[in-house]
Amino acid sequence: MSQGPAQPPAPPGPLPGLDEVGVLVRSHEGGGWTSSDREKGALCLVPGLMKGDEREEPEAGPEPAAPPPPADEQEALLEFHHSYRELFQFFCSNTTIHGAIRLVCSRHNRMKTAFWAALWLCAFGMMYWQFGLLFGEYFSYPVSLNINLNSEKLVFPAVTVCTLNPYRYTEIKEELEELDRITEQTLFDLYKYNSSNTLVAHARGRRDLRESLPHPLQRLPVPAPPRAASRVRRSGSSLRDNNPQVNRKDWKIGFQLCNQNKSDCFYQTYSSGVDAVREWYRFHYINILSRRRDPSPPLEEDALGKFIFACRFNQASCNEANYSHFHHPMYGNCYTFNDKNSSNLWMSSMTGVNNGLSLTLRTEQNDFIPLLSTVTGARVMVHGQDEPAFMDDGGFNLRPGMETSISMSKEAVKRLGGDYGDCTKNGSDVPVENLYGTKYTQQVCIHSCFQVNMIRECGCAYIFYPLHRGVEFCDYRKHSSWGYCYYKLQDAFSSDRLGCFTKCRKPCSVTTYKLSAGYSRWPSVTSQDWVFQMLSRQNNYTIKNKRDGVAKLNIFFKELNYKTNSESPSVTMVTLLSNLGSQWSLWFGSSVLSVVEMAELIFDLLAITFLMLLRRVQNSRR
Repeated sequence: MSQGPAQPPAPPGPLPGLDEVGVLVRSHEGGGWTSSDREKGALCLVPGLMKGDEREEPEAGPEPAAPPPPADEQEALLEFHHSYRELFQFFCSNTTIHGAIRLVCSRHNRMKTAFWAALWLCAFGMMYWQFGLLFGEYFSYPVSLNINLNSEKLVFPAVTVCTLNPYRYTEIKEELEELDRITEQTLFDLYKYNSSNTLVAHARGRRDLRESLPHPLQRLPVPAPPRAASRVRRSGSSLRDNNPQVNRKDWKIGFQLCNQNKSDCFYQTYSSGVDAVREWYRFHYINILSRRRDPSPPLEEDALGKFIFACRFNQASCNEANYSHFHHPMYGNCYTFNDKNSSNLWMSSMTGVNNGLSLTLRTEQNDFIPLLSTVTGARVMVHGQDEPAFMDDGGFNLRPGMETSISMSKEAVKRLGGDYGDCTKNGSDVPVENLYGTKYTQQVCIHSCFQVNMIRECGCAYIFYPLHRGVEFCDYRKHSSWGYCYYKLQDAFSSDRLGCFTKCRKPCSVTTYKLSAGYSRWPSVTSQDWVFQMLSRQNNYTIKNKRDGVAKLNIFFKELNYKTNSESPSVTMVTLLSNLGSQWSLWFGSSVLSVVEMAELIFDLLAITFLMLLRRVQNSRR
């Protein structure tokens, strides 16, 4: 059979979605697709044909050659650019960062390209310089101080009152007899002061007594000053000496202290004879007190009848459940009102002198130790319920014959701690043992630190601080060189060579009471007769002592508003991110996704560099 002419291949059917617009055709040369046509995307839409219209058949021609099979395009999981130039051109053409496209559009104008490149780099540098400042501020952990005023019913603080006399002289006179006689002899030898008629008659016996106690008090010559200093002193001799020394500065008073083997000695000297005698007497008194089995004397009298004549709080009388007792080696019997052991803590809902604590105290000195207790009155301290009373650090004296009114205002401080400040929450992270067993305060830590160093360096405990387990108080009969060690340690402590002030950090939460005092004569001249008569009938007060034997104390809140100073982070993570975003938008006008684009660029740069190095290594091995 004869075959007809060859039929042309059927044209491809219409693509979906394009029937309404036109027909998809392909350009060709010689009737077939080429790879270049496919790469150039040689596709076009022929308008004018709608769905249902018939297409014009091409004229019959020679049969085209069969097209070669198209190469399959391979899709890879990771695809990188072939060069740095291609990568930067792609990044600048497609990034959302402002100004980057100018580096590509102006590639035919080198001046513009250089201008935009310099401008882009300057903006980039300024932005990261600002970033550095923001990060530096954030990692400096600045804080903001917030001041809040609160008004509510307040817990009344603890109040400690001491007698200023550690023992009744009649009770301890026998133990102090030798020390008193040697002190009287020393006063006569140094100052020609005869405090007893027996001193002159027994002058030879005094020399024997003086050698019975170690570390005798003696007069010490002062080294001659340099010539220049002598000329200055002579030129200013007409000026009044505000601190005159004994015998016009040609000698001082002191006592010698030596170490265990007497290889090192020094003199503890004082320019004031009163200070020297009192410190020397105090030093020997500590040793005598350390030998007592029970340093705390028994509380024989009722505090509310003998020492405290009257006590009222919020117009209500006090009772024994409102106070506790402890003994201080120098300040004597101390009574703490409203401490943590009280059955019910006092609350203040009103201000004023009539709504606080009112005490009438006995301040006479009939039975005081004459060479130790040189101050009359009473010692008072206001502190928190769970804090020990450091009478030396925060106490004040009451003047006899006066009514002292103390008005208080409460203030609380709350610190952040951690990276924001050097404070501790409860002292558990402080490398100092708390010997007081109370709430952590900086003073508790400092005193504990000194006692720990005293025990370690001197082998005994100082009697003014808590006794550590397994250790006894210092006494030169058992520890002959403890005085030398103590005064050396005290000097190192004062200059912070022991590190106590560095180790003992501030607590993160502190409550303080700001005090202001007012004084008035009490009782007045017109009322003193009946006041003393009432005290003598009710409290067995001897009228002959009159004004010097009594004092009155009022402690009250002057306002219920109290201030709380709290710290908060000045720059938080939210603030940091906001500032970083503001700088990024200012210099580049971009967003978080632009940061991701920059990260992608850096990753591609590293990848291209790695591939180029890998290819170079492979080529070198061939």
